[in-house]
Amino acid sequence: QVQLVESGGGLVQVGGSLRLSCVASGRTVSSYSMGWFRRAPGKEREFVAAINWSGGTAEYAGSVKGRFTISRDNAKSTVYLQMNSLKPEDTAVYYCAASTVYVGASTNLYNSWGQGTQVTVSS
Repeated sequence: QVQLVESGGGLVQVGGSLRLSCVASGRTVSSYSMGWFRRAPGKEREFVAAINWSGGTAEYAGSVKGRFTISRDNAKSTVYLQMNSLKPEDTAVYYCAASTVYVGASTNLYNSWGQGTQVTVSS
């Protein structure tokens, strides 16, 4: 397993931007596929974005496509989630997750999870 620590959350106004970071440590993190998920108050955790080990493959939930971008810097063992044009419905705790193989949106197949970072979008 790898250890994951998210940061970059905060309070932002509608239409604003935030960049979340997830630093991984432990095994050879550059070989892991990574995902971002979120859980809004009163709702189940949902998929946001995923990226494979090289960064050559990425996928997004329909609700964030065109507004969010997932990327990674393997030299820094860090995955990013750039969030633009934020909406109140993006308010949630955001989690990053790691998997030894690319599993995309399959929440239950991720092996490691971070503790989450809160994102609040005010109108």
